[in-house]
Amino acid sequence: MGTMIQRHTLSEADFRGARFKDWPKDVKGNNDLLNLTQPAIIQDIHRAYLEAGADIIETNTFNSTSVSQAEYGMSELVPELNREGARLARAAADAWTAKTPDKPRFVAGAIGPTSRTASISPDVNDPSFRNVTFDDLRRVYREAALALIEGGVDLVLVETIFDTLNAKAALFAIDELFEETGATLPVMVSATITDLSGRTLSGQTPEAFWNSVRHAKPFTVGLNCALGAAQLRPHVAELARVADTYVCAYPNAGLPNEFGGYDETPEETSKHLSAWAKDGLVNVVGGCCGTTPDHIRRIAEQVKGLKPRAVPEIPHRLRLSGLEPFELRP
Repeated sequence: MGTMIQRHTLSEADFRGARFKDWPKDVKGNNDLLNLTQPAIIQDIHRAYLEAGADIIETNTFNSTSVSQAEYGMSELVPELNREGARLARAAADAWTAKTPDKPRFVAGAIGPTSRTASISPDVNDPSFRNVTFDDLRRVYREAALALIEGGVDLVLVETIFDTLNAKAALFAIDELFEETGATLPVMVSATITDLSGRTLSGQTPEAFWNSVRHAKPFTVGLNCALGAAQLRPHVAELARVADTYVCAYPNAGLPNEFGGYDETPEETSKHLSAWAKDGLVNVVGGCCGTTPDHIRRIAEQVKGLKPRAVPEIPHRLRLSGLEPFELRP
């Protein structure tokens, strides 16, 4: 979504629209605001990915939480941003499902990680300091998830997770919502490996991350962002080895260049992902930063007809270095 929005080279006035013409803070870069001020652009982007062959599109709501919107003084808009983001994606998906009833299209309500971390101090001089609590995040995520559900999403996607404690707050809030509303949707969970060390920012390996979130029984678990497919493959393979649910992976189009852009071609990205599929590592594949509709079109062509990963029946075990695995009681 961000890649395609950048192609429009929108100005501050474009982001503001008529409604926010006199807003006291700059809003350029607040891509989620475009759900309200430039809905036609967002719908056109959704349509481009659907036309390319996407089965699932994400709502343009990655930063639609009160924590992230506080930067622009727009926290009160969070419910509207999420509902409208869901509505736009829903309309686009339904239109394409009507065109291709044999290939239904689905909407994933995107919930980003926020700009704060519950596990790590932002003050190097005070390791015990935190600028957000679990309960703060729980309330933030609940507000966003409720509006996405009200807007009509098919799935809830907690993505680009760099701090598992943040993700656990989101999963807790979503579970509470399901109990309160009676609406139960599949939940997708996707972490991000922040560098070649193979760990999240809060220090977990993919296997440790899975063991931290498996209690939520996610529909898919996987990895996205930060790395290109070549760098991400061993970490996806680790998840595929341990996860007793579907595996979803959507890497960047390679690593960013010196200008922050992405140079990996659709042919290069699709070659990597088709190899993952052929080797039985994944059930759902896609693209993150730098991946255009051309990337998705080529990926869809390359994986068509390939057998998805078989979900293994893995006993509930905890592996500790140097020790034999032992069963955990339910």
